Amino acid sequence: MLKNAFIPFGAYWSTPFCKWQGNYANLHAMKFAAEIAQKALAQRKIDPANFDGIYLGLTIPQPCCFYGAPWVAGMLGAPGIAGPVIGQACATSATSIGLAGKDIETGSSKATICIMCDRTSNGPHLYYPNPFGPGATGDSEDWVWHNFGHDPFANNSMIQTAENVAKEAGIKREEQEETALLRHNQYQDALKDDCAFQKRYMVTPVEVRDPSGRKVLATVKSDEGVFPTTREGLAKLKPVLEGGTITFGCQTYPADGNCGMVVCTREKARELSKDKKVEVQLVSYAPARTKKGFMAAAVVPAARLALQRAGIAVKDLKAVKTHNPFAVNDIYMSREMDIPVAGMNNYGSSIIWGHPQAPTGMRATIELIEELALVGGGYGLFAGCAAGDSAAALVVKVSV
Repeated sequence: MLKNAFIPFGAYWSTPFCKWQGNYANLHAMKFAAEIAQKALAQRKIDPANFDGIYLGLTIPQPCCFYGAPWVAGMLGAPGIAGPVIGQACATSATSIGLAGKDIETGSSKATICIMCDRTSNGPHLYYPNPFGPGATGDSEDWVWHNFGHDPFANNSMIQTAENVAKEAGIKREEQEETALLRHNQYQDALKDDCAFQKRYMVTPVEVRDPSGRKVLATVKSDEGVFPTTREGLAKLKPVLEGGTITFGCQTYPADGNCGMVVCTREKARELSKDKKVEVQLVSYAPARTKKGFMAAAVVPAARLALQRAGIAVKDLKAVKTHNPFAVNDIYMSREMDIPVAGMNNYGSSIIWGHPQAPTGMRATIELIEELALVGGGYGLFAGCAAGDSAAALVVKVSV
């Protein structure tokens, strides 16, 4: 349990997410994240001089990422701080926030900025020299698609892990479609009143410029890639795997974008919060792993451990958010933890607005905080699975 780690209310942000090969496809993820962080901090009247540490979440290499967090810190206006790059697939955000919280807890930092950025579009194609290969031919991989499609330990694809859980737990296609449709309808609530909910944290508009920086190629005002979803449309789709139950309508899609969040002491949080009456405490963080080839089930042990470390139970939660690359994830979690499927992911989730990897969990955590503020405070849980049959979870408490 963490007792001294806090998140200033409003000291977090996200870009809209754009689908794979969309409007962000040619932006350098780290430069883009630093540009957005500068803009967001200025809007929130937060001086980068407040920070004494940084965590950079990045899972897909970008040019010059060798220089990592110190480079991003310099670009956003905090050249005197340093920190590591965290890459834990979909658990990157939760782990970065958890590590930042531990830094505060131990007194090694008073204010840490966490920047999460990834670009699944145009990911690197890597060549590894292998003098022992046939004719000295090297080895190669497509960083994004090869890793999505093959776990070298479990020897299966990510979608196969969800099919394994669906088969073992008896989760039918029809239940998955109902859940996907529910999440789509919940997302519509985030768009009401001219996207009032998203405007609480989202940095818009985002101008996408050409390499010279002079010409505006596109202006992104909202998530790009959200597909119209109906019960009839879902029923027409074929399963992705032969003999399977999961269609493209019941899973997320690769995307691009970035997020940021400040984690600090209580005193610093009061100073930096946009509303001094609202307090956001980071209560616990927990990683977990499930059996080989069952990634979609890993969210449950992570969530249970985070609740245990927080000293609370499911009944104490006022809001729940998940990273759900497959509808199977939420159905399984609902059954195992006695949380109604309709009782989580208000305002949508990653199955609807996409999955840029490192930023995904942070956006969900930001929405969790904002939802808790709207309902008058209380405990909230974020949990999401990650590559390697793993998962991570966070518990936050909002006091209004």
